[in-house]
Amino acid sequence: MADSSTAKLPIAKALNTALRNALESDPKVLVMGEDVGKLGGVFRITDGLQKDFGEERVIDTPLAESGIIGTAIGLALRGYRPVAEIQFDGFVFPAYDQIVTQLAKMHARSLGKVKLPVVIRIPYAGGIGAVEHHSESPEALFAHVAGLKIVSPSNADDAYWMLRQAIECDDPVIFFEPKSRYWDKGEVNTSGIPGPLHAARVVRPGSDLTLVAYGPTVRTALQVAAVAQEEGRSVEVIDLRSISPIDFDTVQRSVEKTGRLVTVHEAPVFFGAGAEVAARISERCFYHLEAPVLRVGGFHSPYPPARLEEDYLPGLDRVLDSVDRSLAY
Repeated sequence: MADSSTAKLPIAKALNTALRNALESDPKVLVMGEDVGKLGGVFRITDGLQKDFGEERVIDTPLAESGIIGTAIGLALRGYRPVAEIQFDGFVFPAYDQIVTQLAKMHARSLGKVKLPVVIRIPYAGGIGAVEHHSESPEALFAHVAGLKIVSPSNADDAYWMLRQAIECDDPVIFFEPKSRYWDKGEVNTSGIPGPLHAARVVRPGSDLTLVAYGPTVRTALQVAAVAQEEGRSVEVIDLRSISPIDFDTVQRSVEKTGRLVTVHEAPVFFGAGAEVAARISERCFYHLEAPVLRVGGFHSPYPPARLEEDYLPGLDRVLDSVDRSLAY
């Protein structure tokens, strides 16, 4: 029987619980963003927080992303731990200057004397039938910038614990939330002991091929592994969890065992996170590889209209095709 600290929650509710518990445990934690207060956020991730913690700690901001992040940086310099929400992935770019030229660099610029404990929550990726600027996967643009940590949970327990760990981190963390998975339910143990924030996790063991995913594509990867098992093939699925830094050691151990690697993410394959994984594993595991590392992802084009996104996103058939190609070598 589950104890009172364990419950089956959607990812959205797990994030809400993490924010609530962080606000309760540390008076320096603030939540800020467009419509996060009275409305509770467009996805209701911050629902009820302003009512319980007040307008000075859960702050409705103007529609100005650069101002949101600039204000968060100032608050962090004064000792606060702001959690800023960017309403949709495609809205982050007005704040890109603040993130890249200020937030990512102040710690190094001050020779380590200044800490920037800022979390930027970004609902990202597709699968909700939304219009332009609401379904993008810009994680690689941030992962290329030194001084930022980039993470993305794929399940409710990780959503809770990774957000709590991100808020407690003294470095800036970009927290990408897979919005198409907000309603996926899973067990959350709020009194558990989390693993390291940036450690990858083997979520399904296998012996024939390693399939690396993160965020919204982890569920797809697990579906692929289940279909492959019916065909007599054993696929090991790794949830990367962190995009910067990347836990290459866990991936290397798996590939040394399986001899094959396929990466999958919704972002375009071109210059995506999968390219870095492919390059590093090719360097580390050259003599273990039985086939070229293959990458599956979105196409190198602007995100399409909603009626075409099913063809754009890396679904079950496209990932299975790459698994088949790798095993055919």
